[in-house]
Amino acid sequence: MDNTQPTGIELMPIDQEMKSSYLAYAMSVIVGRALPDVRDGLKPVHRRILYAMHEAGYTSDKAYKKCARIVGDVLGRYHPHGDSAVYDSIVRMAQDFSMRYLLIDGQGNYGSIDGDNAAAMRYTEARMSKISMEMIKDIEKETVDFAPNFDESLEEPTVLPTRLPGLLLNGTSGIAVGMATNIPPHQLGELLNGVDHIINNPECSIDSIMTHITGPDFPTGGIICGNDGIISAYQTGRGSVKIRAKVHFEESKKKNKTAIIVTELPYMVNKANLIIKIAELVNDKKIPDISDLRDESDRNGMRIYIELKRDAQPEVVLNQLYKHTALQNSFGVNMVAIVNGTPQTLNLKSVLSHYIDHRKEIIVRRAEFDLKKATARMHILEGLRIALDSIDAIIALIKQSDTTQAARSGLIESFGLSEIQAQAILDMRLQKLTGLERSKLEDEYQALILTITDLEDILANESRVCSIIKDENQDLRVKYNDVRRTVIGDAIQDVNIEDLIPQEDVVVLVTKKGFLKRMPLDLFRTQLRGGRGVGGIKVRDEDMIEHILVVNTHDFVLCFSSEGRVFKIKAYEIPEASRQAKGVSAAHFLALNTGEVLTAIIHVADFNTADSLVMVTQKGIVKKTAIKAFIHFKNRAIAAIRLDDGDTLKWVRRTDGQQDILLITVMGMSIRFNESQVRETGR
Repeated sequence: MDNTQPTGIELMPIDQEMKSSYLAYAMSVIVGRALPDVRDGLKPVHRRILYAMHEAGYTSDKAYKKCARIVGDVLGRYHPHGDSAVYDSIVRMAQDFSMRYLLIDGQGNYGSIDGDNAAAMRYTEARMSKISMEMIKDIEKETVDFAPNFDESLEEPTVLPTRLPGLLLNGTSGIAVGMATNIPPHQLGELLNGVDHIINNPECSIDSIMTHITGPDFPTGGIICGNDGIISAYQTGRGSVKIRAKVHFEESKKKNKTAIIVTELPYMVNKANLIIKIAELVNDKKIPDISDLRDESDRNGMRIYIELKRDAQPEVVLNQLYKHTALQNSFGVNMVAIVNGTPQTLNLKSVLSHYIDHRKEIIVRRAEFDLKKATARMHILEGLRIALDSIDAIIALIKQSDTTQAARSGLIESFGLSEIQAQAILDMRLQKLTGLERSKLEDEYQALILTITDLEDILANESRVCSIIKDENQDLRVKYNDVRRTVIGDAIQDVNIEDLIPQEDVVVLVTKKGFLKRMPLDLFRTQLRGGRGVGGIKVRDEDMIEHILVVNTHDFVLCFSSEGRVFKIKAYEIPEASRQAKGVSAAHFLALNTGEVLTAIIHVADFNTADSLVMVTQKGIVKKTAIKAFIHFKNRAIAAIRLDDGDTLKWVRRTDGQQDILLITVMGMSIRFNESQVRETGR
């Protein structure tokens, strides 16, 4: 058996081969798909889309073209992946709720903030936006390197010569192998001010840059809560920014109700899903004080209408919405980008410094290209000037020559011209011999001298390069600067709902059939002799008031039921109503079982007291329990007394340990005893 190893095959342990192959795949995904380049802020697919549109002439000053045509150009020339990947990228670049500054000018249905999908690519049209033209400008002047495309039939740019700090301008997000990036968008004017500040003060601190760049600026607006997350993100490249929707309250005069109006949402929040979530919370009675919910958004802007019940506290409901819905969310900043082919986590100054270095390189390479072109033109003009000074001799030489090659060689030998100059003279039209054309030629020559001098000065002085960057920034401000959309507000404090409820004395009324309500105490006034009184509640047939409490809105109320259970709520949680209202059934906000009714209601301002509760059942069972036993529960029912079958809790009274208690039985008999005689038990 021949054990010789075939030539060209190298033996390697499988674990080593797996490791090296996976690392190669991971770096391919990181560099070639998922992460943006720090210089232009674009991923390969976005860069290829813009370059393909530029090459095909789908620029901002031309007509719209079908997206299917654009996708075909990108796939066939530069991006050998699925068409959906390319079209989805085009769609996002044209959505005003996804991009702070649109890179694609779209026409047609490109989806909505409600999560609606864009129309198929055969229906939509697009072209480059004006601001994206600034990202491709000067690419024809050898300002960036080119690399072969996937089949080496064409070349594509490795980076765009952008005049905009694209990485921070529109932000980006991506998930690679073992790493991810999530960079928020920013306002153009602030970024340009930050760039100018670094150019003027290369050793400046991030804190000083933040006097110009105050924070992210999302396309959907909203309110950033506090600076802590922004500072962390800018200092370290990582941080969490809390964003809240922009809301205000409106009073409805007809319904006498308050409504919460939402006009701006946090970034990337789906409006339709948000409304569904609020509706679910209302149905589950987690936010019971909402009476109506509708989407009133139109072409003029967003408007979500959340109507509250008459007795609702608007600030309380709003804080519940912030807690349970996407009206408040967090944007996790993770500024990871490709720097010289390697992914790095960058802070604010690093991102802008890399962009400035890129712009310096672009300006230098552009100046070198222009200088090379101007020098070549100068060389030709010098030859034409020689020709014009000796035009008769040159014409004679050309007439005597048998061939073009002979004429070219004669010009080179007789007048000391280069081959390029000689060819230019041979190509010269007779109209150049007129006085006007001779004057234009001289003017062009003098202008070229100034241009070459200026370009050489740019290449010799870095300060000129920096000055050009600042001049270009000013031009961008004039063209594209706009107003900041996202407001930076105060930090979120840990708000206790009780802090939003004013402390005031109120009257709580409970009827025999379990209807109860809360009213301000000042609705009732002292009656003189013969006073007729005022209405306190409108009861139903055969119903009557059974319990009356005067409590503070922050006091606890213990609600005892016929099944021996007790519910502990705050007085402000009892719905407020007018004097004429009948109140709300206890079953609406207390989890009462079928047939279970309230038999007693006791208010407690402080559970750290020596007082007790005496309870009596229908079968004559009497017990006493310290109020302290009810301190450690809230918003759920617990047992207050254990009942035998067929027995019910009928009576509860608060005592201080020495009170006499008088019970009237159903037979009309009275029983009098001292509370100290009752044995104390636990719940």
